[in-house]
Amino acid sequence: MSFLTREFFDRSVHEVAPELVGVTLLFGGVGGVIVEVEAYDHEDPAAHGYRGRTRRNASIFGPPGHAYVYRSYGIHWCLNFVCTAVDVAQAVLIRALEPTAGVEMMRRRRGLDDVRLLCAGPGRLCQALGITGEDDGRPLDEPPFELRPRTGEVTVAAGRRVGITRAADRPWRYALAGSRYISRRLD
Repeated sequence: MSFLTREFFDRSVHEVAPELVGVTLLFGGVGGVIVEVEAYDHEDPAAHGYRGRTRRNASIFGPPGHAYVYRSYGIHWCLNFVCTAVDVAQAVLIRALEPTAGVEMMRRRRGLDDVRLLCAGPGRLCQALGITGEDDGRPLDEPPFELRPRTGEVTVAAGRRVGITRAADRPWRYALAGSRYISRRLD
C-alpha cells in the first residue's frame, strides 16, 4: 500500500489542496475520505501566517508535510496540512471527511449517531478523530497519521471559503462533487 509522503506537500497550496480531495486520512486508524478542504497561502489576509510567525502559528511555517493544529474560537481544534518550503506559511484546512474507518469510535467521541455529521466541519472532524493541540507539528507521513492516495478518479468542485471574513470570495474551497458529507453547500 502506498502513502502520501512529505514531498507531496512540498508544492503550492493551490496545487495540493484540490489533490487532497479523495485521499484517505486516518489518525490512529480512525478516519475516512477527505471530501472538503480550503487553501490558505502566505499572501492571504485570512491565513494565520499572514502577519508573521508567532508561538501559536509556528507550525504553519513548515516544514511541509506536517500538521498545523490550532484552536478555533477557543472551542474547536482544526487540522491543516502544511505545504511548500520552510518559512512560507501555506496550509490546507481539512474541512470534512466521509467516515469509513472507526465509525463507532467517532460516534462515541462526538456523542451522536448521524454518520453524515460526524466529520462535517473542521471542529467536528478533529473531535471525531481525536486530534488536539498535542498533534500540532506532527509529521503527516508517520503514525498516528496515515494518508492513502486516491483509489480512482474524482470530480473536484471549487467555491468560496466559509467561516472567514477576509478574502472570503476567493474560490479556494474544494470539495468532492455531489458528496453529502461536506460541511456546507458549495457556492
